[in-house]
Formats: sequence, C-alpha cells, structure tokens
Amino acid sequence: MGHCCSKGSVVKDENTPGSTVQNHHHPPPPPPRSPKPRTPSTSVNGNGRSSSNSNTPNHSFTGSPWGQSYPAGVPPTPSPARTPRRMFKWPFPPPSPAKPIMSAILKRHGGAKGNTTAAGTAIPEDDGTGERALDKTFGYGRNFGSKYELGKEIGRGHFGHTCWAKCKKGVFKNQSVAVKIISKAKMTTAISIEDVRREVKLLKGLSGHEHMVQFHEAFEDDQNVYIVMELCEGGELLDRILARGGRYTENDAKSIVVQILSVASFCHLQGVVHRDLKPENFLFSTRDEESPLKVIDFGLSDFARPDVRLNDIVGSAYYVAPEVLHRSYNVEADIWSIGVITYILLCGSRPFFARTESGIFRSVLRADPNLSDSPWPSVTPEAKDFVKRLLNKDHRKRITASQALTHPWLRDENRAVPLDILIYKLVKSYLRSSPLKRAALKALSKALTEDEVIYLRAQFNLLEPKDGYVSLENFRTALVKHSTAAMKESRVLDILDSMRPLTYTRMAFEEFCAAAISPHQLEALENWEMIASTAFEYFELEGNRVISVDALAQEMNVGPTAHSILKDWIRSTDGKLNFLGYAKLLHGLTIRSSTTRHH
Repeated sequence: MGHCCSKGSVVKDENTPGSTVQNHHHPPPPPPRSPKPRTPSTSVNGNGRSSSNSNTPNHSFTGSPWGQSYPAGVPPTPSPARTPRRMFKWPFPPPSPAKPIMSAILKRHGGAKGNTTAAGTAIPEDDGTGERALDKTFGYGRNFGSKYELGKEIGRGHFGHTCWAKCKKGVFKNQSVAVKIISKAKMTTAISIEDVRREVKLLKGLSGHEHMVQFHEAFEDDQNVYIVMELCEGGELLDRILARGGRYTENDAKSIVVQILSVASFCHLQGVVHRDLKPENFLFSTRDEESPLKVIDFGLSDFARPDVRLNDIVGSAYYVAPEVLHRSYNVEADIWSIGVITYILLCGSRPFFARTESGIFRSVLRADPNLSDSPWPSVTPEAKDFVKRLLNKDHRKRITASQALTHPWLRDENRAVPLDILIYKLVKSYLRSSPLKRAALKALSKALTEDEVIYLRAQFNLLEPKDGYVSLENFRTALVKHSTAAMKESRVLDILDSMRPLTYTRMAFEEFCAAAISPHQLEALENWEMIASTAFEYFELEGNRVISVDALAQEMNVGPTAHSILKDWIRSTDGKLNFLGYAKLLHGLTIRSSTTRHH
C-alpha cells in the first residue's frame, strides 16, 4: 500500500504498466509512450488477499525496473521503475482447479456485480442472504486529529495511501512521522477487516528490530484506520540501485544483503513470512549513504505456524517463489525473493524476465538464472554460489537467512549470527526418527565441511550450553529470549512440545550436528557426492545393519507398493543398506516418488 518515506513532491502511482524490455541482459530502452490497456486481472491487494475487480486500474508485469528521469518543469508521471504490483492472473492452467480460487477471491472481496476473471468470465454474485452488517471497529484510539497534523501524500497503494504528518503532543511531539491511511469503505468483507487487524498486530509485534520500520500507534474513525509509523526519508532501495546505474559493487551489495537477511531471519524466527520482499519495500532512514535499511509494507505478511504450508498466491511477479505458484510455501519463499534482490544488485537485471505474465511465471518455474553472461564472469565464485543457494527451486534445498549470514561470501566473525528456527524443526524431526535414521545422520555429520560446521557451532553457542551439553531448557530459554508478541501469535513456541524427549536427556555438540543438519540442503552443494560417500563409510563402520524389505518399508513409512524399489537398496551379499539405500534413507521416500520411479 503506501510507503513510509518522503520523496519530495513526487508521488508515485503504482497503477501504471511499466515499459517493455527488449533484452534481459542489457540496459532497456525507454518505455513505450502508449501502453495498451490490459484486461482486468486477478489482483492481490495491499491487505494481503486476492481480488478481481473490473473497476480497478489494470497493471502489467511487463515493466522494466529502470526508471526514466524527467526534465525540470515537467510534471512527474507514474514511475516505470516500480515492480508491477500484486496482479496475478492465471496465464496457464493452475496446479489446482480455478473454481475454488475464484470462490476464495469472491469470499474475500465480496460478490459485486461486474466482477470478472482474467478470462472475462463473470464471477457469480453472492446473494448475501443471512449476512449481517460488518463490524468495522478495531478498538483503536479515536483521537488521531488531536495528536497529529496531516501533511502531503507520499505514497499510494490499492487500499490506502501514506501521508507525512507531524506529532502535536505526546512522546513524539514535533517529530515527523508517516501515517498509513486505510479506508473502511474498501473493507468489504470480514476477511479484509481481519487483514488490516493482522497488519497492525504484525507491525506492533515485530517493532524493535533495527531494520524494521518502527510502529508507533494505530487510530481509527468512522472513515479510516490510521497506522502511525517511523518516517523514512532516504528513499527506496530501488532508487539507490537506479542512481548507481543499475548495479552495486560486491562490497556495497554485501552491506545491503546483510541488512535484509538480518530482518528476514528475525521475522522468520517469530513465525512471520513477509511475502512481498522487493527493492521498493526497503527504505533508507535518511539520505546519508550509510543510512540503515528498513523493511516496510506488511500488508501481505502472515503468521507462518510451525509445519503449516500457506497457499495464498500473493506477492510481486518478478520476486515470487516457485512454491508460491504451486500454493504450498512457508518462510523459504522470502529467501527466494532475497535471492532475486541479490541478483539484481550484482548484475543490474532480473534473473527471471518475460514480456507477459505467463512468461514471468514460466521463467520462475522452469528457467535457471543466467550466471554466465556479463558481468558475471567478473563476479567472485563465492557471490555466485550464494545466489545459487538462495535461488534453488527446491525450497528444501534453499538456505535460511541465518545460514546465509554465515556463507563464505558474507561471513564476518565480528557479526552475531541470529538464532535459526530451522534448528528447532530439524531437532524435532531428529528426536522423532528411528535409531537407524539417527545413525545415518550421525554418519553424515562426521563428513561435514568446515563451512557447515561454522554455522552449527554458532547455533549451538546461541543455546548457551552448560558443560558442553544442551537440553530442552536450553532450547526453551533461547527461543523465549528472542520472543515477541508476534511469536506468540504464530504459535512458534508450540514446537517445544514436540521436543519433550530432550526433557530428561542432554545433547552434546556432536549429536546436535547430527540433529540440526538438513540432507536436502547438503545435496545442493557441489561437493555433495564426496560428502555422501565419506558419510557412507562412517555409516558402514558404525550404523549399518541387516534389514529386511518389510522393515525398511516401515522405516521409510511407505506401503507394499514400494517393495520392488526398496529391495534394490539392500545388498544381496549381507542384507545391509547399499549406498543408494543410505542416501534414500537420509532424504526419505514418498509413495508418489516411489511410484514414479517404478514406472
């Protein structure tokens, strides 16, 4: 929606199609003078949900990220530099039937006549029988006018706008702030009302991190909700990129990426996924070159409960992760977006580009980022490996924000590593696994390289071990130490209940390494084969044992249909797992994958 920044007298409208780029790897030409109007398409609004409205200005995903300057005296026009907003129409058959998607859209934004899908098919109108009037009261203060004096508009979104304001009394007296104004008239469903309530909860619960825009307070009256926040006057990250000619040096890019990863790891630890990370949603506090970066716009954010996959298709096309398009994702989707931002910082172009919406989505799903054309030959191998680790299409192989901060490209011994929520999920899984699976993981942990051990050592130390051991209380204390109101809302603390086996035992660093490693992530490494073969040698010495096909099927949690595959994993000579069986034991097997391989 609106932006919490001041950018002179220029007001950027996000409702304008961008320009068409002729070549992905070279500076694009100026935008066309008369973009053709587009048919109405399914939009994802600033409050976080999809809507399809023929009266809403149309948007295009075909824009260039590079803006055009205007001579003095020429009125500013909507910037073509902006990332196309959250306008998703189905350009190709979705992974699930369209009917429930349209039904969800209708429920969220009402059944007004004239609403159409991207294909022009009318959405059935809800007759509203039995519906009661919406309660649009939030319980916020109603004295906004007595505390703040509104000034000029500095940003605009689908469901509201942001204004500069001055505080007239109280703690922030005489200070400039940003006020996000959301019209109650546009809250047409109970879900859209809850979206606004959740955004305020998120801002209030997460406020305090140095790279989070600071929330002050919320107000309401009969017409609007007012969200008062810190005013960031340094402009958007996108503007800084443009001012540098489209790309950063590696050292300068590192500084930006570290700040983005820092706030992302904080949000993910609290159980919050932003879902719309892009250069436009990062603002600088001041115009100073060394100004800290702040993340804004939590209108699309949501609480990501442990072990629950989200399915709302939201975000901005160029930055959306593959699993979002498949409607099954969690916090890893933010990491993909950060990978796209990093790619842009280093080379000045998008990793996934097309002239149409369908082309963008196909590129995200099928294409690999170009790391061979100029300027990539001059980029360090560490930087290229970093981008690859973030832009892995398999979300299980993607590194987390905390892991990324210990990657060789960003590693700094003087910078604290944030606690990683992935550690808790992996340890929980380890405690529930069978003795054979634990033995396989212990063998794998002995084959880790120093780079992986550095991250694990940092996480172990964050648990504040006593006499070299950690217990459930260590995990609990570390999580509570970093908890906020948002963490309670996302129920992240519930993950501790599944870690109760640690109540009466202790875990040394060696076993912690076995419990806290992800075979999927390790498989993404270039030297995975060497790691796996070394681990199998340890497994042969200490963990391998005779096992039947039936026992292995039970171990892998698969049915009799997979027996014909499982027998190939057991050596006929001694009845123990062979190398293939060991690797599959680490990764797990589903009925679907076994059936596919069998055919």
